[in-house]
This record gives sequence, structure tokens and C-alpha cells, in this order.
Amino acid sequence: MQLDNRAQTLLKALVERYIADGQPVGSRALSKLSGLDLSPATIRNIMADLEEMGYVASPHTSSGRIPTPRGYRLFVDTLLTVRQIDEHAVEAGMRLPAHQPQKVIANAAQMLSSLSQFAGVVQSPRRESVFQQIEFLRLSEKRILLVIVDPRGNVQNRLLLTDVDYSPAQLTQSANYLNQNFAGLGFDDVRARLTGELRQLRDDMGRLMHSAVEAGSEAMQEGDDMVIAGERNLLSVSDLSSNMSSLRQMFEMFEQKTGLMQLLDVSSKAGGVQIFIGGESKLVPMDEMSVVTASYEVNGKIVGTLGVIGPTRMAYERVIPIVDITAKLLSNALSHS
Repeated sequence: MQLDNRAQTLLKALVERYIADGQPVGSRALSKLSGLDLSPATIRNIMADLEEMGYVASPHTSSGRIPTPRGYRLFVDTLLTVRQIDEHAVEAGMRLPAHQPQKVIANAAQMLSSLSQFAGVVQSPRRESVFQQIEFLRLSEKRILLVIVDPRGNVQNRLLLTDVDYSPAQLTQSANYLNQNFAGLGFDDVRARLTGELRQLRDDMGRLMHSAVEAGSEAMQEGDDMVIAGERNLLSVSDLSSNMSSLRQMFEMFEQKTGLMQLLDVSSKAGGVQIFIGGESKLVPMDEMSVVTASYEVNGKIVGTLGVIGPTRMAYERVIPIVDITAKLLSNALSHS
């Protein structure tokens, strides 16, 4: 059932007032806020309809109502009027010496936190799982050091424990095979192509190369991380820190990071600003929490996601442009660093 203009106007007024002061909004207040020439009885009937449709709820015995996750979703998707913010002020805070991407990322997280007054998060650029060269070094019987060099010259080392004692000649032969046939490819591509070709190789050599590809893929993925700034800001948000259970959930999210990383990964697959609302999105661990995200690029390729973590009762019209502009500025800074 679609809402008519009157219902949309009242819902918009209710959400905006609730975000502003955190108190249930009554019909009398809505009459003044909405600017509609409606009787109190008509407003009460419309609010009853909105409650029945799941957009608002009546807490306790109060006559006022508050938005539900579904009400917030409709608000941010169709009713929100985004504010303009000073892009130059944000850009000034992002300027840092070139060739220091980690400092630029940390600064972006701090800017998100400072401008929103909540927590800012930036997922570090995902490493391309591409190798330029592989070497095997025999350390001792059944212990081999795998050396991986990526196209930028970065080196990753991994210890391989094998069932077979490979000779130096076998290790050289295996490394040469991988380098000559697969250098410049991602480990996922190598894995797929090796599956068919290994049947033509000796079993021992095939197992060694398979182990190298698996270890190499894991080594490249371990570079994924995130920078979080302003977590302490959320302690002053009563909606998130009102009880020990909420605090425990919040600190577990920041400590473990797994769920937050999953949310950022999902966001990176979609374009533009994404809004995840607690109680609606299973990716958000708390009903009272929302995460506003946007992906960022390096040289035209999406490499990570950033965002603001705050209460569902946040000023979305301010936070959305903050996230959007920061993502664009970060993309520009990293592409030219």
C-alpha cells in the first residue's frame, strides 16, 4: 500500500522531529510541524494507519509515536532532503603529502568522525591477489619458504609444511612452471587453470603448486583491514549506550571487526551511498544502529568502502553528503598519490 502525500508529509515531519529531540511525537506537534491544514482527529487516523503499516510505533503508553526501521527506510529512500555541505572544508582536511596512502586513509576516517560526531570507518584498499614472481626456498626436510612478489615489488613470505621432501631442482622446476605460465594473473585464475593442467604433471609437483596457490591467495587477502576513528563518540549517544547489553554488542563489533568488514564488502558491490539500518538489515548488529557507506576507487577501480557508524536516530541529511564527498575526495587523493 502506497502512502498518499498527506501520510508522507506527516511521516517526514515525525522522523525529522524524532531525530532532533529523541522524544515520541504527538498529533498536536505534527499538526504544527507538517504545515497541513488537518484536524487533530484526521492526523490521529493517519498515524494509526502508519502504525498499522509498520512505519511508526507507540512506545509504552505514550500518545506519541516514533519511527520504526521500516519508517526510517522509507524516509531515507524517498522523503529525505539532503543538505549541502562545504566540500572545500572537507577537501582541506584531506590534503596530505603524496605517497602516504595509509595517512590519507586514517585522515579520512578522522574526518568522517569529526564531521558527523559519530564513528568513521575506512576499509583499507584490497590487495590485488596478483603475483609477478614466485620462489621456493628449502629450509629443511618438508619445510619450504614460499616467496611471493607482487607487481609493485611487495614481498610476502609463507611457510609450507609438505608431506614430501622436495629437492632444490624440483623446487626450481615448480617455480619456473608457475612463473612462466601464470605470472601477472590472480591466484583465483591460477587455481582454476591449474586444476586441468595438474593432471599432466607428477603428483608430488602438482601438490606443491596447489599448496603454493592456496597459501599465496591467503597471504594477499590478509592485507584487508580497516581504520576506525571516533568510537568514543558513540559512548555519548544514549540510544547506543543505554544499557550494558548494547555496550557489549557495540564493543564486540569494533573488536572483532568481522561483521563490519562483511557489511563494507557488501557495500562495495553497490554504487553510490548505501544506508544500513539496524532492525532491518541483518548486517547491522544492533537495532539502534545505522551505518552509512560509500565505496571509493583508485584509478577508476573500486578498492574499498568508507562510512559513518551512528544511531538510527542520526541526521541522515547531513551524514549522507559527508560520506559521499569523503569517498570522492579519498578516491582522488589515492589515485594521485
